[in-house]
Amino acid sequence: MPSAAPIGSAARHAIAANRVIAAPLLAGALLASAAACGGADGSADDGGATLTVFAAASLTDTFTELGQRFEDTHPGTTVDFNFAGSSTLAQQIDAGAPADVFASANPATMDQVVDGGRTADPPAVFARNTLRIAVPPGNPAGVEGLDDLADPDVTVALCAEQVPCGAAARTALDAAGVEVVPSSEEEDVRAALTKVTLGEVDAALVYATDIIAAGDAVEGVDVAVAEEAVNDYPIAPLSDASEPELARSWIDLVRSPEGEKVLSDAGFRTA
Repeated sequence: MPSAAPIGSAARHAIAANRVIAAPLLAGALLASAAACGGADGSADDGGATLTVFAAASLTDTFTELGQRFEDTHPGTTVDFNFAGSSTLAQQIDAGAPADVFASANPATMDQVVDGGRTADPPAVFARNTLRIAVPPGNPAGVEGLDDLADPDVTVALCAEQVPCGAAARTALDAAGVEVVPSSEEEDVRAALTKVTLGEVDAALVYATDIIAAGDAVEGVDVAVAEEAVNDYPIAPLSDASEPELARSWIDLVRSPEGEKVLSDAGFRTA
């Protein structure tokens, strides 16, 4: 992928969040981090506000880009991202991790947060995603569809079924009548994709958007039953948000024509 302009603060925070927040329940660590990075009111060291967005791993590229735009139009505001599997994020929120916004890769994980009384407004679907098979350049295993993933000589990475990409994969495989024994089950879709880019597996069932984001590092193979497993992406402000107004402004951006274009360019279907 080409090296572009210097990484903005939103991208730096996205990278930092991915490195620091890995375990399912890091509420205590997150609280300590917030205290270290700002005052008791959650503001950044420079006196500005910090908006904390928990978002599905498949939103990494689009939300990072939107985060940079949000910072440009809200001087003094920093957008901090925690990108991970939606089920992991829901567990962190339910455990009291400080966050302003949650964007999930399926309604089921959002419902978990809603049922826990953690959302301030009803969730709204802002995007949709479908599955494709990622293979290394040249497709050395000759994977042409889901049936080929059942070949014991083909190594496959799937997402764990408790995360949205894994649940969608199970729906698609069931619809196709295919049984796959994966060589690995990953905690989020980007981890499954990485198995392909590193040459550790012959194929992975991931989102169409992840294949676009990977560029020349992978090739995509269509899934015939993809329409049987479309994932809706809901977003909502959280009831314990330290920046409720910024949270709603962020959601407005994501759902605006500007946000829809960024999502659409990345391969999402917009709502």
